[in-house]
Amino acid sequence: MFTGIITNQGKIKKWTPSPKGGLLVLETNTLYADVKLGESMAINGCCLTVVATKEKMLNFDVSDETMRKTAFAKIKAGQRVNLERALLASDRLGGHFVLGHVDAVGSVRKVRQDPGSVVFEIGFSKAFRNLVIEKGSIAIDGISLTACDVKKQSLSVYVIPHTLKETNLGERKKGDSVNLEFDVLGKYILKGKN
Repeated sequence: MFTGIITNQGKIKKWTPSPKGGLLVLETNTLYADVKLGESMAINGCCLTVVATKEKMLNFDVSDETMRKTAFAKIKAGQRVNLERALLASDRLGGHFVLGHVDAVGSVRKVRQDPGSVVFEIGFSKAFRNLVIEKGSIAIDGISLTACDVKKQSLSVYVIPHTLKETNLGERKKGDSVNLEFDVLGKYILKGKN
């Protein structure tokens, strides 16, 4: 489990995708001295398993399911990604409960500058409309954000300068694909009604 509070970034050093999966090799900004093989880590909001580590380099196997359900098919070597290690029981929950199980790939529809933030309008499939509520939580590329201006197939997020600096969201532009994970509490509530 994760919180959507990005604690590090990585740069894709090697990416060998295929419909059957692939190998993702990242160089992290900060050394993780205690990362263990088999540890879960969220990469752009997708829970992956560390399969090799050496200094600032981390390797992850990517499954065929991940290729089908995430924006990983569109990432490229050299791009920055958001990193978050799994939540410890003793950690503060600064964002919201994030599982690292990407629900859908969204698309950046618009980016505009507001006086105190940058506003990103994100499009998504209408199949997920019931999982998005005004002022509710959503994870976009693993970042815990607040959904605003919710419409049938889009929502906006107002991103402060700190978040733009500490994540890769500031590099996103119109047409880019992003991983979306809708609030798990909303998913359980909706499931209970069916």
